[in-house]
Amino acid sequence: MAGRPRGVDDVVILRAAAEVIGRVGPAGFTLAAVAGEVGLVPGTLLQRFGSKRGLLLALADRSVADADELPEKLRREHPSALGALVALTVGSTAPMATPERFANHLAFLCTDLTDPQLHERALAVHRAQGRAVEALLAEAVRAGELLPGTDVGALAGTLQAITAGAGLTWALERDGTLAERLRRELGAVLAPHVPPRHSHDLEET
Repeated sequence: MAGRPRGVDDVVILRAAAEVIGRVGPAGFTLAAVAGEVGLVPGTLLQRFGSKRGLLLALADRSVADADELPEKLRREHPSALGALVALTVGSTAPMATPERFANHLAFLCTDLTDPQLHERALAVHRAQGRAVEALLAEAVRAGELLPGTDVGALAGTLQAITAGAGLTWALERDGTLAERLRRELGAVLAPHVPPRHSHDLEET
C-alpha cells in the first residue's frame, strides 16, 4: 500500500476545508477547491480521505474533538466562568463573520440534518457545547457570578437556542457584527441571574 503523502498535516487541510465551506458553500465545495487552498493536488486529498464525503466526515470528527477540548482552554484564558462562557459562544461562530459565510455554513448544517453519519457528529458537537455551557454556568453559580438557585440546565438550553436564533436574526438584519449581536443577546438572557455586584462584570465580558 502506498505511503501517506507528507508535507501538509491533516489539521491544516481540515482548517482549509472549513474555510472553503464558509467561502463557497455546498455548491462550490470540492476536493480541488480544498487542495488549492493548501497547495496540494486533489489526488493527495483523495488518497488521504477517500472522497469528498470522507473529508467532510473527517472535518466533522475534528469538530467533535474541538468541542470537547475548547472549553477547558478558554477557562484557563479567562478569569471568570461567565467570561469563558461568552468567549466560547462568540468563538464558536467566528467562522461565520459575514452573512454570506453564515448562509454557507447554515447550508452545510442542513446537509448534516439529512445525513445520518453527519447528523450524528453534529449532534455530538451540540451536546458537547451544551455540557460546556452548563458546566460554566454551574461554576459561575459557585463563584457567586450567578444567583444561587439558578437552574443551570434550563439556562444552558436557553443560551444554546439564543445563540442559534441570534445568528439567523443577525444575518437577516445585518446590524453590527455577529459577535456584537451575540454579546448583547447573552447579556440580556444572563442579566436577571446576575447579582447586582457582578452586573458590571457582565458588561465587560
